[in-house]
Amino acid sequence: NFFETPGRTPAFLRSCALLGQESGQPCIAHTVLAWYNKLIYNRNSIGRYHSMRVLGIDPGYAIVGWGVVDYAGNRFAPVDYGAVCTDAGVPFERRLDEVYAGIKEVIERTRPEALAIEKLFYQHNQTTVIGVAEARGVILLAAAQAGLPIYEYTPMQVKQAVTGYGKAVKKQVQEMTRVLLHLPAIPKPDDTADALAMAITFCHTNGNQLNRFVRRVAGPI
Repeated sequence: NFFETPGRTPAFLRSCALLGQESGQPCIAHTVLAWYNKLIYNRNSIGRYHSMRVLGIDPGYAIVGWGVVDYAGNRFAPVDYGAVCTDAGVPFERRLDEVYAGIKEVIERTRPEALAIEKLFYQHNQTTVIGVAEARGVILLAAAQAGLPIYEYTPMQVKQAVTGYGKAVKKQVQEMTRVLLHLPAIPKPDDTADALAMAITFCHTNGNQLNRFVRRVAGPI
């Protein structure tokens, strides 16, 4: 019985909800999905499963979205989320320093056990991709200094893990993130919502292993 199985929300319910959203018609699966998440949220006690705290990052140099999520069994609980923002008129090395300091502060304050970050992919604007790569480097440095294992995911992996559909559009991913985290509205800016989706991706991808998770000094990059 999938209602008794911890680990992840049934993929077919997420897919049905997305199909209803695409067609513009109300979908009962969306209601069932919300009910299911609330049921599991209330039924799974925190003591039954090992609680895992994950920091999700949407890397950038103008806006770095971040979101911290606790996960136990099939229970998601948002801890905190926000964004590190830098000004365009500031020298780039100063902006990198601000990104590093901001993420380091988040790590020290929220004490996550793992970091999930978007895998760097090629963009036509080489200046942008180089800047993102450099910002991503200082983020990984802050995580490594804190002893966090680092996990990378592609946008398609995030879509699949959060919605059950690898070709979902951005708004669908953000809405499902809101539902899974029991939030009243989609977090802003979009980078923050994307970071929370990254954290959810780690939890869904490693759901069956989280109860046996042992904190490591170094992890796969």
